[in-house]
Amino acid sequence: MNVDLIDKANKAQRKLAETIAPFFAALHELLREVDKKVRHIEKDLKMNKDLKALKVELENLHKEAKATEYFFGHIAWLHERFPEAQYEDVTGLCKLAGLDEVKEQEYSLNPGRYVGVVIEEDGKTEEEFIEEMIALNDELNKLNKEAKALEGVINHNIRQIAGDV
Repeated sequence: MNVDLIDKANKAQRKLAETIAPFFAALHELLREVDKKVRHIEKDLKMNKDLKALKVELENLHKEAKATEYFFGHIAWLHERFPEAQYEDVTGLCKLAGLDEVKEQEYSLNPGRYVGVVIEEDGKTEEEFIEEMIALNDELNKLNKEAKALEGVINHNIRQIAGDV
């Protein structure tokens, strides 16, 4: 493939990526509306064979849409890391190491020795990070207390059903 064809394909993929995100947002909204209407029909009518078939097909459509969106997400990921549509070393991801470099690493093929590590900066100070961790820990403790209370309710209900109360 020559450079012009690669550039043309790369531009076409970028243009597609720009239009695909709104398409998937609209598709998911449409599917939510269809789901809502099917549930409404389901309440009004008894479940029949046609409605069951519709629900199966709708579920398959949801799965296909998610799988396709996942695929396009990977294309965007590749474009982000390889904007020129050709190989280049990317810190934390890949590196083309020559024989001399491998020898220097005592023939270890451990990727971490070559690609390095990307430390992503979230822009928070140490104090902000600690504050956030404490807040998340407090929320976890609250949720654990709620879970314990629910566990007691469930246990009581099961004993009541079983006639042990």
